[in-house]
Amino acid sequence: MEQKLLTKRGCRWYKIGGQTVALVFGQIKAAGGFDKFMQPRFETCRHQWWLICARRNRLKL
Repeated sequence: MEQKLLTKRGCRWYKIGGQTVALVFGQIKAAGGFDKFMQPRFETCRHQWWLICARRNRLKL
């Protein structure tokens, strides 16, 4: 990762990812009131995450 960031292309991609992906996670955590999963198992967490993302996408429509 460090070697990729040393190139101009890698640095540019890292900035773009930080602007788009981090923004979505921040909105889900802050505006959605979501800070942790309610179920300990991976499968149930995956379903819960799907519902959280579906809720966010629906609000964005």
